[in-house]
Amino acid sequence: SYDKDGWTRTIRATDMKFQWTRFDTDGNVDTRNRFDTERSAYVRKLDWEADDDRMRKGRVSLVTPDKGVVDSKIKSANGTDLVTFQDIATAQNKNYEDKIQWFQDTCAQLCVEWNEGHMRMNVRRDYLLSDSMEAVMSLSRKDLRKVWRFEFIGEAGIDAGGLAREWFELVTEEVFDPDMGLWQTSATNQMCMQINPASEISCPDDHLIYFRFIGRVMGKAMFDRQLVKGHMVKHMYKHILGWPIMFNDLKDIDEEYYNSLKGLKDLGADLEYVG
Repeated sequence: SYDKDGWTRTIRATDMKFQWTRFDTDGNVDTRNRFDTERSAYVRKLDWEADDDRMRKGRVSLVTPDKGVVDSKIKSANGTDLVTFQDIATAQNKNYEDKIQWFQDTCAQLCVEWNEGHMRMNVRRDYLLSDSMEAVMSLSRKDLRKVWRFEFIGEAGIDAGGLAREWFELVTEEVFDPDMGLWQTSATNQMCMQINPASEISCPDDHLIYFRFIGRVMGKAMFDRQLVKGHMVKHMYKHILGWPIMFNDLKDIDEEYYNSLKGLKDLGADLEYVG
């Protein structure tokens, strides 16, 4: 099992998928439904509506942990099981350095060999973000696992790794720039970024596409062991990982609001009915 903030990741017997479960002091499943600031949690749930190779469509919602499940296996390109539940259970007991090595080795097995095809990314430096988004968002899932080679149009240079590093840093630096309007600095940590609620105003035509784009870029960066220019607030990483989000996470978003609600609770108010 894997524990996070009092919640335990377990396997659902009906389909062998991961779900989060909370146990009481007697070791039984905690079935209390009433909201509790110390125990209640929510996880993100993804419901896919279409399985398009380039642009999957679906809905994201927050549900109680027992309703938010994730796969416990990863399939290889030929459909066989690359990572099983047993592999994940073994990996979670490794130390941090060994976990990194296991993750990188697993990604290497998913990588498409050079002789099976690679992607050449030609971008203009003056239009780096728009060119990059158009190129990346046109790729299929298999293309995302191929080797990317970069060329800045009009500039001499062969990508032996240096241009790729520069591209990842420049693109992510521009996307996370608060002046672009997609992200804003956290009120509690100026080094971390959170989604700007007004992003649609700043980029009315394609703000959601940009978020999909940066998701692909960050995923590819992990896949290729590249660095990115930008750190998100903690609860964003928890959403990506499917970890439980609890009342205390609000403190990292708006500490003043968190303290106000906590003060109401300390005075005896029922937060379940505070709106």
